[in-house]
Formats: sequence, C-alpha cells, structure tokens
Amino acid sequence: MTTPTHPEPPAGRLAIFPGSFDPLTNGHVDIILRSTHLFERVVVAVLLNAEKQPLFTPDERVVIIGEVFREYPNIEIETFDGLLVEYARRRRASAIVRGIRAVSDFEYEFQMALMNRHLEPTLETVFMMPAEQYTYLSSRLIKEVFSLGGDVRGLVPSAVEKAMHEKKGVKSH
Repeated sequence: MTTPTHPEPPAGRLAIFPGSFDPLTNGHVDIILRSTHLFERVVVAVLLNAEKQPLFTPDERVVIIGEVFREYPNIEIETFDGLLVEYARRRRASAIVRGIRAVSDFEYEFQMALMNRHLEPTLETVFMMPAEQYTYLSSRLIKEVFSLGGDVRGLVPSAVEKAMHEKKGVKSH
C-alpha cells in the first residue's frame, strides 16, 4: 500500500478564520483564542462583502478587532475579498477555521469545506464549536437586539460594545 504524498507544510502553521465580524462576538473571540492553541498564527480575515448592510466599515472592524486582540502578537487582522482559497494560498495558510454553532450551520459549512478542498486539496478546514454560553450568538442577532435597545454586555467584547454605542451616538454603560 502506498502512502499519499503531501507537499511540505508551510512554515509556522497559519490558520485563517474568515468572516464578516460585523460585529465581533464573544463566540468569535472564543474560537479565535482556542485556535491559537492549535496554530502558531491565526489571521482573522474580514470579508469585504458589499451585499450585506454593515454596522461597521471593514476598516472600522479591523481597528476594533485589533484592539480586542492587541495583546496577542500571533493574531493578525486583515481584510480580503474574492475566493478564500486564493487568499489562503497567498498567505501560505495550512487551514481554515470555521465556527459551527448548531446542526443548521453544518450543512452549509460542510459544502463550503468540500468546495475549498476541491479548489485547494492541501488546505484543511477545521470546525470548532464555541463555548456553550455562546452557541446562540450571531452578529446578525447582536445587531438586531442592539438596534432595538437591548443590552449586549457580555455578548461582545467591551471594545465592540463601546464602538456600537459610539456608532449609535450613545454613551456606553
């Protein structure tokens, strides 16, 4: 039996955690921090997506996320557009990290992982579940609750909550 050959892995195992992060939630933070235990470096890749109605511009998201992870030199924040696998190739990433909150997320993420593998067989997808207390969180839900006057403390990092209040023109708690 022959063993399949694989190209030499990139130096310094780099993972990419892609998303819109509008806004960054504590569920995202949980997955990013736990990713640093699996990979030497993690890039939080903010997708430039003009189709969504953003709360924050991509540049604002990069600044806010950078503030949240300023004490972690192995976490980088960048924007990207186009095919994720092309971005991963440019960055010489070995893996894509994706969060799965529920079974409903799995089907879509599984299809994307298979397509990404088809496009770039050397790029692995790692699925991670957030801590239990964050399984119901989504950026969309956070924005909706916040826009209706709900309290998002404990659901997003304090830097994100502060930026949300500033965007709305209200002092944070």
